[in-house]
Amino acid sequence: MTATSFTPIASAAGGALIGLSAVLLMAFKGRIAGVSGIAARLLPPYEDKEFSGRLAFVAGLVAAPVLVWLATGRFPAQSIEAGMPVLMLAGLLVGFGSVWGNGCTSGHGVCGLSRLSVRSLVATATFMATAIITVFLVRHWG
Repeated sequence: MTATSFTPIASAAGGALIGLSAVLLMAFKGRIAGVSGIAARLLPPYEDKEFSGRLAFVAGLVAAPVLVWLATGRFPAQSIEAGMPVLMLAGLLVGFGSVWGNGCTSGHGVCGLSRLSVRSLVATATFMATAIITVFLVRHWG
């Protein structure tokens, strides 16, 4: 198990940028910045004319590490200790949870809570409790 680093400045800056992007998307497009919903609507059937905006949003998420590399000369450090089967199962569970819960951490946790949505409060409490329990189990019994 690797130790985690306490990075309050970088974390606060990242959180502020996520919040700013959510506010800007709501202000200019009237849309919630729910990443799972935006990504899911890139798949057929195509519902509306917003395809290029959704593609640009997801492309920005993918391009972020490249921009860090261009600015600093190295990619952000990351470590994934799980094997491919665990990552695939995790991806399926997160995708299923996002669809079942009508949203993800960005849609419910960032945008929903800021709008005082009770449904988002329940969803956020559920996925945070699940994450806390999962980390505890993996660290102590995994």
